[in-house]
Amino acid sequence: MELIETQVLLSLCLVGVCSLALYLYYIAWLRPESVRRKLRQQGITGPPPSSFLYGNSLEMKRLVIAEKSRGRRQGLVEIKHDYMPLVFPYFEQWRKAYGPVFAYSVGNVVALHVSHPDVVKEISLCSSLDLGKATYLKKTHEPLFGQGILKSNGDCWSHQRKIIAPEFFSDKVKGMVDLMVDSATPLLKSWEEMVELGGGTAEIKVDEDLRCYSADVISRTCFGSNYIRGKDIFMKLRALQKAVSRPNLLAEITGFRYFPTKRTRMVQRLNKEVNSLILKTVKEEGAGREQCASQKNLLQAILGSASDSLTSTSDSFIVDNCKNIYFAGHETTAVATTWCLMLLGLHPEWQARARAEAAELCGGRRSPDANALQKMKTLTMVIQETLRLYPPGAFVARETLQEMEFGGVRIPRGVNIYVPISTLHHDPDIWGPQAHRFNPERFAKGVMGACLLPNTYLPFGAGPRTCLGQNFAMAELKVILSLILLGFTFSLSPSYCHSPSLRLIVEPEHGVQLLVKKL
Repeated sequence: MELIETQVLLSLCLVGVCSLALYLYYIAWLRPESVRRKLRQQGITGPPPSSFLYGNSLEMKRLVIAEKSRGRRQGLVEIKHDYMPLVFPYFEQWRKAYGPVFAYSVGNVVALHVSHPDVVKEISLCSSLDLGKATYLKKTHEPLFGQGILKSNGDCWSHQRKIIAPEFFSDKVKGMVDLMVDSATPLLKSWEEMVELGGGTAEIKVDEDLRCYSADVISRTCFGSNYIRGKDIFMKLRALQKAVSRPNLLAEITGFRYFPTKRTRMVQRLNKEVNSLILKTVKEEGAGREQCASQKNLLQAILGSASDSLTSTSDSFIVDNCKNIYFAGHETTAVATTWCLMLLGLHPEWQARARAEAAELCGGRRSPDANALQKMKTLTMVIQETLRLYPPGAFVARETLQEMEFGGVRIPRGVNIYVPISTLHHDPDIWGPQAHRFNPERFAKGVMGACLLPNTYLPFGAGPRTCLGQNFAMAELKVILSLILLGFTFSLSPSYCHSPSLRLIVEPEHGVQLLVKKL
């Protein structure tokens, strides 16, 4: 009897193992291969998967390591603004081999790389909810974004956009300028003290100061007076970003992300701490809503929508959207400001032009107002050129939630479409032979006059999902840059090491060091 029971148990185990193997074979190979075959039949080729479970991802990682190693061996110190060969060498290699539209695989996800301007235009003009945000790495990134506006799709995204978009209309942003100026005071005082201690010149690594400034701005303007606790949230979100920035392919393939690793435990801990801080802030804000009804902010709009829905998921709705706004509202703007200062430090002639303009428009005041910001044409050109050369987002990422057609190609459901923003922003056929050079003058007549195909300028994304906070971001960039220009002169430090790196967004790997003097 015991022998029979043992044999039955072994048979059940064998059936379970075989079933699991077949399931993995189906989701890791058969399903993506079916998608690749449909694309090949229409002339869309690409690199064949080099690994059963990992697709092309191991090859991608190898090429990045090889490129960085080559750079270290050669001791490269020259600042080259075209960072695609360094950060994305595999895309450069595959574009040369397969053209501007090709397919590749990351794990069991089939991705379509699209840099053909005509196809990009079609994607940008598509307003269908069937073209949503890419779900690849959604499980891995869920602690950072949840089901908030940055990652949600369909009616859920449409509902959230209706709530959040009005809070970033230009008339609302104008009313936030004074708060933005106030948020800059600690940074300016800190730099003045460092310059005095340095005998008139100080080497300052600006990255963290700009993150603190941007965090303070988003906390004050969007979340009321709770900006001190907001700073704690940002610090933990930054740690959470670093923890989830590396792909977790095993989780994406199997759908199970809670493997008991050290990294997973850290992500879970940070996620709980961030959620707790946000809910505590929300509770305090909710208690004071009636007393401060005249002072509306984004958090109150989110709270109002959650209370109106009366659903059991209202807490997750609030927390997820607060996380999304915290992340998108400060991280990308801080990095964009960092790149602006790097370029202005490298080009003193443009620094002088932007400073003279700010001084003229601000008159006897020490800070700009909303009217002055609108008239800052030179600074606007500098920011637009910076966002062309160093767009914080590396891609416009979409997914076909149903079968769709672009550029005459029927794209099966579930294909992730990646439009490489930097490839388009550095294309000589679009921007001219000096596409890799810093030249804000190209934007003298706006984006329409800057290049042959304006629809390929995508610093804030494309289509209906264009960044909601672009007016807010532009105002914040102008405020902090004009205040720094009015207070200091600066140049790029010899210790600066130019190495753009992808950590969800493209940022300086080793930070940006400036030699700063007080005016």
